[in-house]
Amino acid sequence: MNDASQPTAPLDADTRTAVEAAAFRRLLAHLNQARPDVQNIDLMILAGFCRNCLADWYREAAQAEGVALDKDAARTAVYGMPFAEWKRLHQREATPAQLAAFEAAQRDHPRG
Repeated sequence: MNDASQPTAPLDADTRTAVEAAAFRRLLAHLNQARPDVQNIDLMILAGFCRNCLADWYREAAQAEGVALDKDAARTAVYGMPFAEWKRLHQREATPAQLAAFEAAQRDHPRG
């Protein structure tokens, strides 16, 4: 943690990229190792994004850097394993209540 008595120095571009990458890796570890029980639909209901969204953003960022990355490769990078394996190990069928909450969330907060 930052000591409040010491000012925070601005980050140079390389350091900022390294810090953002480390935070992203920690988010993935949290979602995939610490909390694999949290279902994607629940993330979508509460936060408006899920692991699949992260994989899409990852693929789009790679493409912006000129790196061709398909959907399966991006999902493997985010999930830490092939998506089909993740689904088999961790994903449950959405309940009627989850589906209703998802629909309500989409109405209340449409994606742009």
